[in-house]
Amino acid sequence: MSDLSLPAGAVAAPGPVVRRIDLADLRGALAEGWRDFLAIPTQLVFLCILYPIIGLVAARVAVGNNLLPLAFPLVAGFALVGPVLAIGLYELSRRREAGLPVSWLNAFDVLRSPAMLSVAVLGGVLFVIFFAWLGAARAIYALTVGGEAPSAVGDFIATIQASPHAWELLVVGNAIGFLFALLVLTIAAVSFPLLLDRNVSPLVAVQTSVRAVVVNPTTMLAWGLVVAAVLLLGCLPLFVGLAVAMPVLGHATWHLYRRVVAPA
Repeated sequence: MSDLSLPAGAVAAPGPVVRRIDLADLRGALAEGWRDFLAIPTQLVFLCILYPIIGLVAARVAVGNNLLPLAFPLVAGFALVGPVLAIGLYELSRRREAGLPVSWLNAFDVLRSPAMLSVAVLGGVLFVIFFAWLGAARAIYALTVGGEAPSAVGDFIATIQASPHAWELLVVGNAIGFLFALLVLTIAAVSFPLLLDRNVSPLVAVQTSVRAVVVNPTTMLAWGLVVAAVLLLGCLPLFVGLAVAMPVLGHATWHLYRRVVAPA
């Protein structure tokens, strides 16, 4: 296919056609995600009330098992597995976009999707990356602050403040975390919506997502920063804000996919 027959701003390559987008497209995707959230709030609350619970339980497990150094990485890890956890939200947005009836039960239609095996495979990859991040975070703590981590939150904070290597922990930890987040952004920016929409192979989905990032590096990096900022704000009030942040980002991701990947 020649470039003259492609949509404006699209890039020819094997597999789905990737468009060039800009910051206006990000704002548009977020606005559409917000409209989806307002249109079907009951379903979203039902689905996403799980996220604050998971966050609180994960933090509690970390504290209870003398794993306080992993409390922040556990919370930050939501961004790494978010694309697969939001698969039901993509289905709700897809149905609403198509003018189909939407209820909270439709979020579970993905379990009957022909793409479910591919979703599970790619989701497994993200969880491997998530646990690799936790392992890296633990190693960074051991190599900087070191020693036995206190079991009490106050003692743990005091240990960090008193350590001469606290800045190394902060800088190196955030740098490594950024690399993990960049990896997930690159392979999962549009891959899960694409799997749900066209039932391509996991390899094609990942390749398309990589091309979307390569073609739109600045815009997709900005999208990653938006996701991180919204999730951070959602975590501040004891994770309760995730009940709004996660569904809005999930719906917005579907609409971002529509803007980046040209129709078949």
